[in-house]
Amino acid sequence: MTAQLHVRGGGAGAPVLLLLHGLGATGAVWDGWRPLLAARWPGRWLAPDLPGHGRSAALPGYTFDALAGAVAGLLTPGEPAVVLGHSLGGVVGLALAAGHPAAGVRAAVGLGVKVAWTPEELDRARAVARRPVTWFGTRDEAAARHLRVSGLDGLLSAADPAVDEGLTEREGRWRPAADPAVAGVGEPGMAALLARVPAAVTLARGEHDPMNTDAQLAALGAPVVTLPGLGHNAHVQDPGRTLALLDPYR
Repeated sequence: MTAQLHVRGGGAGAPVLLLLHGLGATGAVWDGWRPLLAARWPGRWLAPDLPGHGRSAALPGYTFDALAGAVAGLLTPGEPAVVLGHSLGGVVGLALAAGHPAAGVRAAVGLGVKVAWTPEELDRARAVARRPVTWFGTRDEAAARHLRVSGLDGLLSAADPAVDEGLTEREGRWRPAADPAVAGVGEPGMAALLARVPAAVTLARGEHDPMNTDAQLAALGAPVVTLPGLGHNAHVQDPGRTLALLDPYR
């Protein structure tokens, strides 16, 4: 545990790779990467549960900078770092590179980031953030909600050990562990954020990701990589091809 964050990790040496999951998920989504990282990443790696997710503590309020500040403490000043973040985690990784120079981020890859928001979408997100926590009578009901909220429905089974990391049980009742308030983090303002990032940036997406388009990402001016045949959770669907996004930064 570091700064009230639950963290997975492995490897040794530099550069350190920071893997940041998306909204509603946990660091367990990277568990399938372990053998690949052992073979293909030269340094150590860290995969925290972001604040308000999994086993990590909640924050009193959620902004991208607050989330980035929470994970910045995982990195050793002066040690070169590379960040790969998915969706919400992609924005957090960019905010880390932009606002925390001591973290030593030399490259950031944002995968599956939603870069264009309508007023209606933002209203729905704020409504989700205001909802009270829903408790369920069975683990299976809570697991189904967790998989749906995290976008992992159809990619992981309810019985997958990774799902347990996203659930909280209390006195025989179950709920997704994610704090609903995180959904109200707001629009990332990608153009302004990217302008503040001194590190190398790559924006990536699965070909069938409904959360963004090639044109939307290309309009931001950073290099764009599209992964054929994959969707929003490309890192879960095909860890090997997604890990290849990091090859230039090893």
